[in-house]
Amino acid sequence: MFTSGTVRPQSLILFGMLVAGAIVAATPTQAASPAPLPFPFLLPPPVSSYEPPAVAPQLITPREDEATPYELPARLRRQVVNYATREASGTVVIDTPNKYLYYVLGNGQAMRYGIGVGRDGFTWSGVQSVTRKAEWPDWTPPPEMIARQPYLPRHMAGGPGNPLGARAMYLGGTVYRIHGTNAPDTIGTHVSSGCIRLTNQDVIDLYSRVNVGAKVIVLPMERRADLGRVTR
Repeated sequence: MFTSGTVRPQSLILFGMLVAGAIVAATPTQAASPAPLPFPFLLPPPVSSYEPPAVAPQLITPREDEATPYELPARLRRQVVNYATREASGTVVIDTPNKYLYYVLGNGQAMRYGIGVGRDGFTWSGVQSVTRKAEWPDWTPPPEMIARQPYLPRHMAGGPGNPLGARAMYLGGTVYRIHGTNAPDTIGTHVSSGCIRLTNQDVIDLYSRVNVGAKVIVLPMERRADLGRVTR
């Protein structure tokens, strides 16, 4: 409120500045307009900064049962042959000197397999029967084998690395078996401690044919069975 008298110039200047400031403060401001997008108004794709973690290459090692296939000599391959015998169908004949196993089919024929037999001093002969059958059998070396080879395991679970292979047929009350092998290159040789071995493929085939109770004839080294002629 002004009193009577002369108004000073300084007061007028200060009053004008205050009024001008109030007007400016009351005036709304406008935001800066964004720059126009270039034709055709497409935004560039976002740049991802994500990088997938490095993955070490996977090394696949072959399984024990995927070894390089071994091809048997022609005479040792499984085949039907003419075989004259008086034995009944289902009988197994082990021709030790020729390293053949015959499964009698009847009507003058047999299925012939190549086999591995006992080393010198470990062959045997006689008549037995199949008392038990097992798939992927465990192996427990008998005491006499441990005595000769003390480094052998006392027990080994069945599987591809087991020396008894895929199947086993146990002969009477003996320690001998007809079984498979993971070493097919030993077929046709004197290799075992008396057991009869076949390739895993052949022992699986024989196992499917032989019944518990089947007669098994093991010929001595001095006697040779009829070699049998391959049927055509």
